[in-house]
Amino acid sequence: MTKVGLFGIGLDTYWGQFEGLLDNIKKHQYKIKTKIESFGVEVVDAGMVDNVKKARAAADLLKVNDVEVVFLYISTYALSSTVLPVVQKIKVPVVILNLQPVAQLNYEAFNKLGDRGKMTGVWLEHCQAVSLPEIANVFNRSNIRYDFVTGYLDDETAWAEIEDWTEAAKVAVAMRNNRMGLLGHYYGGMLDVYTDLTLQSATFGTHFEMVEMCELKKYRDEVSASEIEEKIQEFRTTFNVSTECELGELERAAKTSVALDKLIEKHNLGALAYYYEGQTGNEYENIVTSVIAGNTLLTGKDIPVAGEYEVKTAQAMKIMAEFGVGGSFSEFYLMDFKDDVIYLGHDGPAHFAIAEEKVKLVPLTVYHGKPGKGLSIQMNVKNGPVTLLTIAEGENGLFMLVAEGESVVGPILETGNTNSRYHFPIGAKEFLNKWSKQGPAHHCAIGLGHIADKIKKLGQLIEIDVIQIC
Repeated sequence: MTKVGLFGIGLDTYWGQFEGLLDNIKKHQYKIKTKIESFGVEVVDAGMVDNVKKARAAADLLKVNDVEVVFLYISTYALSSTVLPVVQKIKVPVVILNLQPVAQLNYEAFNKLGDRGKMTGVWLEHCQAVSLPEIANVFNRSNIRYDFVTGYLDDETAWAEIEDWTEAAKVAVAMRNNRMGLLGHYYGGMLDVYTDLTLQSATFGTHFEMVEMCELKKYRDEVSASEIEEKIQEFRTTFNVSTECELGELERAAKTSVALDKLIEKHNLGALAYYYEGQTGNEYENIVTSVIAGNTLLTGKDIPVAGEYEVKTAQAMKIMAEFGVGGSFSEFYLMDFKDDVIYLGHDGPAHFAIAEEKVKLVPLTVYHGKPGKGLSIQMNVKNGPVTLLTIAEGENGLFMLVAEGESVVGPILETGNTNSRYHFPIGAKEFLNKWSKQGPAHHCAIGLGHIADKIKKLGQLIEIDVIQIC
């Protein structure tokens, strides 16, 4: 389970001055801990840090537990000198929780307390905002990575933002532990797709496993008749299989799909990028022209597969999958200037779990730009909000390029490919110009919902820039 850190900050001078103050803020911190735990992460609680000695102890605890991110709860005013030693040592991003106990103080009841000492104690329980500028000042001057969540203890918006941070932490861990298979080679001449694998590993922590076509062929040669029949049944359950699909093609695709499953299992792969051509009529061509159905099954199970050896997009698809929003392999298809929409799609594979209707499995007499013929996927992404994500490689390294738009109703190209109509708030022309100006490869991943804010949080956690177009 992903670990996140938590510690509260206060001033030990207050505890002897104001009865009940420490007990109250400890209760607030416990509430925060249990709420964060409900988001499916392990919370390492370093307790209340109210002096430098406790700061050292908290730093040691959080460091040894190797937390992904630390939530710093401002319980009352605290000296920045008790905060800095913690964050300096742990060297992970800090999310400062500026959470008041209530949305609004009961001013009338407060002023009727009649005891300025009691009144000061109550005020100190609600004065989280007083420390925010001081902590930010010190963090800025100390080059500490941080962000804020401001609100109150029952603020749903604040808690949604905190949950986003925990999701981003889980995705960061998943990417670091991911093993991506590389099968075949790049599509020759597609220079924008080429990438630096060392840089990918250094940025995301991804392990790249080189897998061979001969190994895939070995598994394919060993597939039994019963395995083929079982896989064809999975095709029929998952896809709307066209009556045009010949039994021989279904069996060919099923045999390859079973072999792909075995390749994934053998190498414990969480993603795959592939492309292969070979000589006309050879066994490897027979395999590579029958992979789309099986790769779509894998992608829909959140083991994303990107064609054309598109490593960068496979990374983006994996991020989308780990956020639970799909991640379908796409490229720009067509512009409709009258309806102000852009079509995006590809010849497969696709993420069947995010389709508007049941995905169609159809035959193609030719794979455009590729050898052979075979079965292909036809689908469109569910209508509603979507996010586009790509991992781009510029002169300063990798960055994530993101945009939010909407999948909209309208005619779809029935070419045996995935394709959908997308509308963007800045308009089709401006969107495509601004997106392309950033210099990404021509592929991207598409997922459901608007999750740019989550992706930005992930960027902060793994120290990679995120550029949002719209």
